[in-house]
Amino acid sequence: MPVILVGGSGKSVGKTAVICGLIAALREFAWTAVKITSHAHGEREPIWEETTAGQTTDTARYLAAGASRALLVSARDEMLAQVIHTLWSRVERDSPLIFESNRMVDCLQPDVCLAVDAGADGERKPSFERLRRRADATILRGPDGEMPGLGKPVFHLAAFDRVSPPLQQWLRVRLMPH
Repeated sequence: MPVILVGGSGKSVGKTAVICGLIAALREFAWTAVKITSHAHGEREPIWEETTAGQTTDTARYLAAGASRALLVSARDEMLAQVIHTLWSRVERDSPLIFESNRMVDCLQPDVCLAVDAGADGERKPSFERLRRRADATILRGPDGEMPGLGKPVFHLAAFDRVSPPLQQWLRVRLMPH
């Protein structure tokens, strides 16, 4: 079961768009997409399943992109590990998972960890630095180029919801069983 973790440097930097692009580009995986949030979204339970594809919520966007399932997990830091333990019992053992969260970097060993970075343009989440250090690659918006000092792959995407062929190939190599 491949597991991808996608986090970002701040709010509205394109994490959901990247996940939707990954789901659409890697259709051979029947993704269960999971958004982790620290605040309630009006649901009674900490784990809620989206059933309607669309553009109104991040989880609806996951389904519209082709995810098999889309889940919203609401938990504050002190409850996250417990809620994630419950989540594992609700997903099929062999289901490929893709998580949207910076906080999951502390309680998950993903096959691939991606950092979506808005660059110097915006406020950076405190949790992003931990994720960026653990990330296997960074995704930036814009033309190809280099990001010195990381020593890890950097993928530049013109639009986050359209995953480039080099990024697709890089991911497939890391996600396919050897």
